[in-house]
Amino acid sequence: MEQYRLVVLDLDGTLTNNKKEITPRTKAALLRYQEQGGRIVLASGRPTYGVWPLAKELELDRYGSYILSFNGAVITECRSGKELFRRELPPGIPALLASMAREYKTSILTYQGDCICTETPDNIYVQKEVICTKMKVKKLEDFIRDVDFPVVKCMMLERGGYLAEVEKKVQARIGKHLSVYRSEPYFLEIMPEGIDKAKSLRRLLELTGMGTEDMMAFGDGYNDKSMIMLAGFGVAMENGQAAVKAVADYVAPSNEEDGVAYVIEKMLNGENLG
Repeated sequence: MEQYRLVVLDLDGTLTNNKKEITPRTKAALLRYQEQGGRIVLASGRPTYGVWPLAKELELDRYGSYILSFNGAVITECRSGKELFRRELPPGIPALLASMAREYKTSILTYQGDCICTETPDNIYVQKEVICTKMKVKKLEDFIRDVDFPVVKCMMLERGGYLAEVEKKVQARIGKHLSVYRSEPYFLEIMPEGIDKAKSLRRLLELTGMGTEDMMAFGDGYNDKSMIMLAGFGVAMENGQAAVKAVADYVAPSNEEDGVAYVIEKMLNGENLG
C-alpha cells in the first residue's frame, strides 16, 4: 500500500490496549514511521495534559508531530509546545452547565492546567477520567463561583441509561449553540460549536500544506467517524462501533491485537493489506 505522510490516531480503544498502554510492537512501528519522515497526530477528547505522556512515549516532541486534544478544540505542535489553534466555551456557559448539572443531578467537571476541577472528586465516573488522563483532581466548593478561568470543555457524568435522557434535555436547550455528544455512555461532553476531529484536522492540513489524500486515520468511536471519512485512508478497529466500521476503508485487528502496528507495518513494508 502507498505511504501516507500523516497518520492520525485516536487513543483509547485504538492506539492503546485495554490497560491504556502502547504496546512495544505499536511503539516500534510508529517510531519507525516517524524516522522515515512521517508525522503523527494524536487526536483525542482528552485534555492536552492527558495526551502528553503518550506523545512523549512516541517521541512526538523529537519529530515535530502534533496533539489534537479536547476533540479538536486545541492543536499543539509537539516540538515547540506551541498551540496552533484553540477555541474556548463562551463566558457564562460553564456556570449555565453547572446549574443544569444540579437540576439534572449529574456530576460536572472541567480542566485547568494539569487538574480536573469538580465538586465531586470521589464520583466513580470522575475517577474513570482520572485513570484515563492521569491528572490530579482539584475539589471545588462551588463550581459556578470557582470556575473563573477560560474553559475549553465541560463534561457531565452519570450512568449511561440516565445520561442518555440528560443528553436529550441538554441538546434541546443548548445544542444549537454548542457541540454536545457522549464520548462514553457515562460521559456527556459539551464543547464549543463546530468542533470535531475532522474540522480541526482540516485546519492542521492547511497549516502543514498537506491534503486529505496524504492522511491515514485510525479510530473506534463515534467521535472518530468524521475523521475516518475525511482521511485518504480511514481505518476502523475491529473493536470499534459498527457505524465507524461501516464508513472505514479498512477494518484493522483490535486494539488488543496491535491493530495499529499491523497496518503501519504493512504500509512501511510496501505490502497490501490482506
